[in-house]
Amino acid sequence: MSTLNLTLLTDLYEMTMMQGYFKTGNRDVAVFDAFYRTNPCDGGYAVCAGLDQMIDYIKNLHFDEEDISYLRSLSIFDEDFLTYLSNFKFSGDIYAIPEGTLIFPREPLVKVIAPIMEAQLIETAVLNIINHQSLIATKAARVCYAAQGDGVMEFGLRRAQGPDSGTYGARAAVIGGCKGTSNVLAGQMFDVPILGTHAHSWIMSFPDEYTAFKKYAELYPSACILLVDTYDTLKSGMPNAIKVFKEMRDAGIPLTYYGIRMDSGDLAYLSKKVRKMLDDAGFPDAVISASNDLDEYLIESLKIQGATITSWGVGTNLITSKDNPAFGGVYKLAAIQNEAGEFIPKIKLSENVEKVTNPGNKTVYRIYDKETGKIKADLICLVGEVFDESKDMKLFDPNAPWKKTTLPGGSYTLRELLVPVFQKGECVYESPSVMDIQRYCTREKDTIWDETKRFVNPQEIYVDLSDKLYEMKTALLNKEHM
Repeated sequence: MSTLNLTLLTDLYEMTMMQGYFKTGNRDVAVFDAFYRTNPCDGGYAVCAGLDQMIDYIKNLHFDEEDISYLRSLSIFDEDFLTYLSNFKFSGDIYAIPEGTLIFPREPLVKVIAPIMEAQLIETAVLNIINHQSLIATKAARVCYAAQGDGVMEFGLRRAQGPDSGTYGARAAVIGGCKGTSNVLAGQMFDVPILGTHAHSWIMSFPDEYTAFKKYAELYPSACILLVDTYDTLKSGMPNAIKVFKEMRDAGIPLTYYGIRMDSGDLAYLSKKVRKMLDDAGFPDAVISASNDLDEYLIESLKIQGATITSWGVGTNLITSKDNPAFGGVYKLAAIQNEAGEFIPKIKLSENVEKVTNPGNKTVYRIYDKETGKIKADLICLVGEVFDESKDMKLFDPNAPWKKTTLPGGSYTLRELLVPVFQKGECVYESPSVMDIQRYCTREKDTIWDETKRFVNPQEIYVDLSDKLYEMKTALLNKEHM
C-alpha cells in the first residue's frame, strides 16, 4: 500500500497545464502554498496529518511505461512532452508543518518551491493526502477531548470510504489521540495498537449466552470484554458476564483487562445500572465500554448525564468525519522567482474576502506565552524576517487591522513551524513513528486553552501577518485595483 505508484493520482488539468508550461518553455521556479480557510466542525483548531504519506508519494513519483502508454492513448499529449515525463523526477524543495501539530486557517501547511511544472503536477495528490488525514486527526482529537481521558478506540473500517481511507484514516485517528484501532492492516503498516472484542454473531452461534461468554473468556482471559446486549443487557447479558468473571476469579485467573461492552440502548441509563451490578459483585475495576454511532457531541452529552462508561468505541462518525466530510484545503501560487533569484509575489483576488491569498515566499512562527506555555497567536511572515524576543511585538488581525495587541519583550517565545522536507528533490526529513507523533500531538493540545477546544463558539487563535507581509499584500491589492 505504501509503495503504490500514485503518479497519475492527479486531475487532468494539472497534466494539460504541465504540457502547456513545457511547450511554452516556462521553467520558472514557483512557490505554492497548501492551506485551509476554515476549521472543520466549526472548531477552534485542526491537527496536521498526512506528511509521511506525502513524502512517500514524492519519493515514488515517476512515470512508468504503463503510465506513458495510457497518456499517449488520450491523444492530447505530444511525444516530446511524453519523453520528458518518462525521465521525470521531482527536483524542488518542500517545507511542511510536522504531523501532530495544531494548525489554524490561512497558514501554509505545505510550501512547495519547484519548477512550475513540477509544483503543478503534485497539487492534487498533496491536497488529497493532507486534507483527508488532517480531517480525521482533527475529528479524533475532538472525540478524545469529549472522552475526558477515557480510552477511545477507532473501529470504523467497515464504514470508511474504501480501504485507503479506512487504513490511513485509522493512522490519522491514532495521531489525534485514539489509543488504537480495530484495523489490523493499519496495525501492521504503522505499528499502532490493534484492539477489539467480539460481535453479536459470536453469542448467537452458541446454544446460550453464558456458554458463548465462557468460551470467549477461556480463549482471551487477559482481554476479556464481553458484549452484553445481544438479548437483554440487564436481565441476561450482565448476569451471565458476572457469572463468568466470578468463575475466572475463583479459578485464580488474573483479571488484567476485563469488562463489558454495550452497543445499543440508553447508554447513560444502562451504564449506571451496569456499574452498580459490577461493583456489587466485587468488580469495581471492570471496564464499561460503549459503541453505537458515537461522536464527540454524544460522548459529551453522556458525560454530562453521568454515564459510567470508561472506554469508547467510535466508528462511522469518526472515520468519515460524518458531520464535516471535507477538510477544504487549497493550493495556491504565491510567488515566481525571477532571473535574479528574487521571489516576485503573486496574489489571487476574489469577491470573497476569505479567498484573497497571502503573497510571497513565507514561513510561519508560533508565538507562545512564556509563563503559561499557551499559544498567543501564529504569525505568517516573509522568509528572512528576524524577530527579537526581548523586544515588544505588535500583532494585529489582518482582516480587522484596528484590532491590535502588544506583547511585551521577554513575555513570549517563538517557534518556526515549517521545516525542510525535500531539498533539491531529495528527502531530508525522517518521519517519527505514529505513536511518537501521537505523544507530540498530546503535548500540542496542551498548548491551547479549553476555551479553544470547546465545541460551541470556541475561542479563536489568531493568525496574524507581519508588517512587511501586510504591506506587500496591501500594495498588490492597490495595484490590481488602479
